This record gives sequence, C-alpha cells and structure tokens, in this order.
Amino acid sequence: MAVTGRRLLLDLAPLRGSAAFRRLWTGGVMSGFGSQLALVAVVFQVWEETRSTVWTGAVGLAQALPLLVLGMFAGALVDRADRRALYLLSVAGQAGCALLLAAQAALGYFPAAGVIGLVAGQSVFATVAGPASRTFLPRLLPSEQLAAGLALNRVAFQGAMLLGPALGGLLLAGVGAGGCYLVDAVSFAAALYAVFRLPPMRPDTAERPADRPGLRDVREGLAFLARTPVVRAALLTDLAATVLSMPISLFPLVNAERFDGGPRTLGLFLSAIAVGGVAASVCSGAFTRRPNQSAVMLGAAATWGVALALFGLVSGPWAGLALLALAGAADTVSVVARGTVVQLHTPDRLLGRVGAAEQIVGQAGPDVGNLRGGLVASVSSGSTALVSGGLLCVAAVALIGCGTPGLRRTGGAAPGRPPGSTTPGFPLD
Repeated sequence: MAVTGRRLLLDLAPLRGSAAFRRLWTGGVMSGFGSQLALVAVVFQVWEETRSTVWTGAVGLAQALPLLVLGMFAGALVDRADRRALYLLSVAGQAGCALLLAAQAALGYFPAAGVIGLVAGQSVFATVAGPASRTFLPRLLPSEQLAAGLALNRVAFQGAMLLGPALGGLLLAGVGAGGCYLVDAVSFAAALYAVFRLPPMRPDTAERPADRPGLRDVREGLAFLARTPVVRAALLTDLAATVLSMPISLFPLVNAERFDGGPRTLGLFLSAIAVGGVAASVCSGAFTRRPNQSAVMLGAAATWGVALALFGLVSGPWAGLALLALAGAADTVSVVARGTVVQLHTPDRLLGRVGAAEQIVGQAGPDVGNLRGGLVASVSSGSTALVSGGLLCVAAVALIGCGTPGLRRTGGAAPGRPPGSTTPGFPLD
C-alpha cells in the first residue's frame, strides 16, 4: 500500500537522475518567481503613472505581440543554431531588460510607453528562449521520464503563479518597483548557470538545408504539424479547451449574478484553479507513469469542460470552488500529457518550431477564449457562457479523439528516439 501511495505522488526521478535537469529546474523556479515579481511591479508602475486601464492592458499586449508575430521565426532559428547558445543570449537579454527597468525606476520617472517598450523587448528575447528551452528535456531525460519532467516544470510554474504576485506586492511595498526589477534580473543568474553547464546542443543536421532560416523553415514546421495527426491533435485539444471554455473573463459576472459579488469570492475563484493545479502536480505520479499520455490528455481536457459546465450550473459558492479546483487539476494533467505527446512525436530537428507553435497556442488560446466567453455572456448570461463553452469543449475533444486513431495507441516516439532513450550521445548528467 505504501509503495502504491508513493507512486501517486510527484515523480522526482528526473531530479534524482539528472544533475543537468536538476540545475535547469532550479534555475526555472528562480527566474519564474522573478518574472512574477517584475510583472506586479510593471502593472503597478504603469497604473501609478497613467491611471488608465488602457495602459495597463497594453502591458499584456507588449508581452503577447512579439510571440504572435515572431514565434515561428524564432522556432526556425532554434532549429538551425546551437540551442544552448541561443538560450544563453536570450536569457542574458531578458536580464538586461530587467536591469534597464530597475535603472529607470531608480531615476524616479520614466514614461509609461518606455516601460512598456522594455517589457516588449524582454518578450522578444523570451520568444526565442521559450522554444529553445523546450528542446532541452528530450536530451536530458529518457523518454519514460518526460512526463515526470514536464510535471515538475508545471509545479514550478504554478508555484510562481500562486505565490509570486503576493510576494511581489510585499516587496513592492517595501523596496519599490526598482527592487522588484533588480530581483528579477538577479533571478536569471541561476538559469544562465544551469544552461552554461550544458554541452553544446546543436539540432539534428539530417536533411537540414544549407540556406539561412526563413519562410522555408516556417513552412516546413507548419507542414509537419499538418501531416502529423498526433501532434496536430494535441495542439487542437489545447485550443478546444481554451478557446471554447476559458472562464477567467466570466468570473466577475458570475460572482455578481450568483454569489455575493464581493472581491473575496472573486479572488477565491482564481485561487481555486491554482490550488487544483498544484494538487494535481503533487499527485502527478498517478498519470505521468501511464504509457498512453494521449488518452490522459483527452480525458483531462474533457474533464476541464465538464467541470466548467457544472460550475455554470451550481448555485452554492463552495460547490463552485470545488468544481474550479477540479478544472485546475484537469488543466495541469492536460498540459503535462500534451507536452509529453508533442515531444515524443516530434523529431529533434523540428523541436524548436513545434515548441514555438505550442507556445503560441498556449498563450493565444486563453486570450481568444476569454474574449469568446465575454461575447457570449454579453448576449446571454455568465452561466450560459460557461455551460455552452464546457459542452462545446467536451464535444470538440470527442471529435478530436475519434478523428485521430493514433491517439488511441499506447507509447510511441519520434523517429530516431526509441522509448527509454535520450538523444544519442547526450549524457544525463
């Protein structure tokens, strides 16, 4: 019984077995917290200078626009160059932008447009760093530990999302925005050290054209997504969950319609999703050890839709919070399983472009989904938007599962990467 119980918990084998992954994960934890501190400081500083929600909304646009415009080109670059070197340069660029933000805060006044411009610059570097970092895990971990490694990364991300803003508020009150930016800049040091310790990570040169990266490489990446049903279905599953049933924009309306309408209940909505996600991560051994991650992905995405549809129907706040926690847990399971499916079925030479596509879907999908929910609620009600979105999500996931036979097969890996192996010639430590 004790052994079974341990197998339900977060699988720490990647941290125990690979010193390189352990350093990379630690660096990701520290830089993730630093980024959350800086985000709180940016939003606060822009609001203090402008008192305009248009300007604070522009912060999100500055983060998203470089990814949407440059994402696939960044992925093409990652698939042509030494990924380790690109990541080091990109993270150094992010740290440099954080130092510039700290410097402008120390000067006492800086136009809001300048602050947002530095945020956009940092996002440009992050657009390259994101797909580069997504290529590391298949080289650091054997294939059967990929899901566990992604679950550990998810824990780090959720921990930063859950605690980072609160710590940012405290630090902002104590040392001001400049102190938050400075901590953010320093936090990149651990990530830089972790990747600096890695050997060069050049992509697989097989069938790689000799010309410079450009539209041809982007088209090649898109063509791979079009002709690879399993990877395409994984990204479509993410879009089905986020575009059709993203609930965040509906929370204030639902809170006013069916609960007390106060800020305390509204804050609990967001916290419940995060708590469910953390709980799923802690118990991720229950699903990361399963051989067929495709089925796990589909089941979790459908559970997300069902939980949100039921949330739209319940009348009690505690039942609603429990359903949001269930949705948060399902989201974590789906994200980890989807990432595993994508990486196992993507050849090394295409990991950068596919990682960029996954990053774009992961960021743009929720934004579009929140807009969809708001539009539906504007002509009906929050409950109608939630229920219809959840049911549409379940129907779309069912169609994806039925229309993609490869999702129902267990195991599977990208060509040249048999189960149980890392990339040939690459050490675990």
